[in-house]
Amino acid sequence: MTRKTIGIVGARGHTGAELIRLVAAHEFLELAFVSSRELAGQRVADHVEGYVGELRYESLDAEAVADKAVDAVVLALPNGAAAPFVEALGKSAKESVVIDLSADYRFDTQWYYGLPELTRKQYRGQHKISNPGCYATAMQLAIAPLADVLAGPPQCFGVSGFSGAGTTPSDKNDPDKLRDNLMPYALVGHVHEREVSKQLGIPVEFMPHVAPHFRGITMTVNLWLQQPMKREEIIARYRGFYADETLIHIVDDAPWVSRVAGQHHVEIGGFAVAPGGKRVVIVATLDNLLKGAATQAMQNLNLALGFDELCGISNAKAPAEVSA
Repeated sequence: MTRKTIGIVGARGHTGAELIRLVAAHEFLELAFVSSRELAGQRVADHVEGYVGELRYESLDAEAVADKAVDAVVLALPNGAAAPFVEALGKSAKESVVIDLSADYRFDTQWYYGLPELTRKQYRGQHKISNPGCYATAMQLAIAPLADVLAGPPQCFGVSGFSGAGTTPSDKNDPDKLRDNLMPYALVGHVHEREVSKQLGIPVEFMPHVAPHFRGITMTVNLWLQQPMKREEIIARYRGFYADETLIHIVDDAPWVSRVAGQHHVEIGGFAVAPGGKRVVIVATLDNLLKGAATQAMQNLNLALGFDELCGISNAKAPAEVSA
């Protein structure tokens, strides 16, 4: 199979490092460039465990990225920063696949929204792919199997490790401020609340929090049903819905985030049913840097470039801080 070339813009961040590891483990992908202003000139291998090679970070503007003419570009940039790169690639590198990890194009109907387990059938060869948010991935996967039988908006209580706040210093990634703490923020109107409401076609209520652990999301979802259901029926519905999905694991008990950190899959479990059978609480966990970002980007890259969707994912080595 023909090898494809890929470049990463915004490679200094946590997700950029995870993507580099995934590309290194991929039999048919070659990392052509990684762009980072802060790390320009430094060896990638000195910053990313698992990458072996002499490639160095470059500081590339939008036109320079487009001039590279690679098969795919992943934009791992903060919200609001992708547009110049998208414009430049659209002018002079129209055949390049563009994966945007920010929220900039998740509401743009001209872009394919790439949550493979739910939107794979909607892919029609689009070259512009918007990667879902980490919280939004957990919420959608937890809600989707029951979306057609709900009696009201799901209430979602999310807790993320502080890696989700990125590398730019803030209260939400300050270990001292987070120690012995749970930090609520953006309790109404969060972009992921709007994202999930749009994608599922139902209103969703979301309350995010940051915790002292580094990586991983716990999403506890409260659902009201139109008609009573037994726990066994609900579990059977989830198992059937995700029967062919390698990266979705349905478990009996409420999953722990510590067991999914560093892993590529999602765990969905708990399935606590209140007396009367019309209220169920479901818990989903995933690694926000992997299935919530880099792993999902790799699924989308594989789909767009014609590889098996899981190519490179099962071979990727977990980072040292969670591999023990």
